[in-house]
Amino acid sequence: MANASQKSPIKFIVATVIIVATIAYLSFTGGRDNKSYYVTIGELQGMGNKAYVRHLRVAGNVAPGSIHRVGTNATFDLLEQGHKLSVVYQGSEPPPDTFKDDAQALAVGTYGHDGVFHATQLQAKCASKYAPAPASTTPATTAAATLPAIK
Repeated sequence: MANASQKSPIKFIVATVIIVATIAYLSFTGGRDNKSYYVTIGELQGMGNKAYVRHLRVAGNVAPGSIHRVGTNATFDLLEQGHKLSVVYQGSEPPPDTFKDDAQALAVGTYGHDGVFHATQLQAKCASKYAPAPASTTPATTAAATLPAIK
């Protein structure tokens, strides 16, 4: 005879399965929607119709004189191995301070049928900021040469 205080484990199992299935579904769809593919400008221009439906990341050097800013938005051209790509950036934040002519830039967004890359995120770094310091022609001074001897 079943005791009224005993609960059926089937309710617990069904609730657990529903929770696990919901978490798995949300993880799968969230990860798929946030995925972006890194492509070169040459690869992007050769992708055909696949380029229009994917979230992409494209990098290159900012073409000198091509930057036109309006508020938080900007238009510019990226150059990479002889290929040129026009980019329209419309983000919630203005382009970073390191976004200048000849800077390396990474644009994240989608490629339009108009041949323009529509970026929603923009990252840039100044090439000179990360370059090694030029070699010095004067010998480096050591602490022993600059401190007086202790007697």
